[in-house]
Amino acid sequence: MTDAGPLGADEATFIAAARSGDTAPFALLTERHRRELQVHCYRMLANYEDAKDMTQETFLRAWNKRESFKGHAALRTWLYRIATNVCLDFLAKRDDRTPLPSELLYLQPYPDRMLPEDPQESAVARETIELAFIVAAQHLPPRQRAVFILRDVLGWPAPKAADALEVTVASVTSALRRARVTMRERLPGRRLDWRSPATHELSSDERGVVKAYIDAHERNDLDGLIALLRDDLRFAMLPESGTSVRTAKDAVDGWVAGGLFQRGHDDWRGIATTVNRMPAAALYLRTPGDPEHRLFAIAALHIVDGKIAELTGFDADGKPWLDVPPAFRPLSASSRSGSAPRRRETSASRRGSAAPSRPAR
Repeated sequence: MTDAGPLGADEATFIAAARSGDTAPFALLTERHRRELQVHCYRMLANYEDAKDMTQETFLRAWNKRESFKGHAALRTWLYRIATNVCLDFLAKRDDRTPLPSELLYLQPYPDRMLPEDPQESAVARETIELAFIVAAQHLPPRQRAVFILRDVLGWPAPKAADALEVTVASVTSALRRARVTMRERLPGRRLDWRSPATHELSSDERGVVKAYIDAHERNDLDGLIALLRDDLRFAMLPESGTSVRTAKDAVDGWVAGGLFQRGHDDWRGIATTVNRMPAAALYLRTPGDPEHRLFAIAALHIVDGKIAELTGFDADGKPWLDVPPAFRPLSASSRSGSAPRRRETSASRRGSAAPSRPAR
């Protein structure tokens, strides 16, 4: 595998470090690529914790194979090649990772703070780390997924991708053709030019919907919450199985049946945030006897024309890697003692008070 151009300073330094066995310059040169490699592994695996582990495995494998690096390819290219094959090896051992038709129970959100700091890499990451993209990519067979990411996301030419995967150019071309068909089917209406600049920030409309979504929880206003949802809402709560629904009514009925928005499970607080470059809300619930609101779930929202079209909830209990505090601390003692915003009586609060200790969401 070769890249055009003379041997660069990083490559020369790496070769010198490899020959001397000096770990310090090796760590310095490889660490600067950690964030982009971690995003690459996340695209392959759809799981933040696995992506972290496989990125570390990439560095370990790179150190063990350091003498094989001759500088014929850029160091970054060489590391991407290793990372891709590390992920493929991981997936080969985890045949239980074939996704069900409508849900990926192993899917985890990706904290925006861990995206690459380089502006160009961050721009590409924005388009290819949205949950819709990540879920669609998981429906590709692993090697087809790798080809699609290397070719259409990273922009590698076919011979370079073929060399990295140790297959023929014809195989890469065929795999990419099939992958594109699947991605178009699963991302209808979404642009597929992943390498073009992406400058979109959260709009005022999106920010307003997130605020209204949090306000509805804090007021225990189920009617207000329903008004924010499209009738054809797609909702899933991960990692619970059997929670994928396709209408707002089914989603709301499930929340109420699980005990949410009823007495004892109606004291909410929320923080607006972003995950996977999407608007999101961190929801905190205070249960009877607990002095604090504890992190309950992260709700990633896909907003279309001022309404929530897709809502993916992630169980956030005990997830310290999320970029939000584990407990919500009110600004004043009075709010802690119960002076919460005035709550409307809704159909949910009128239905009863029995609720499990941690209802399904």
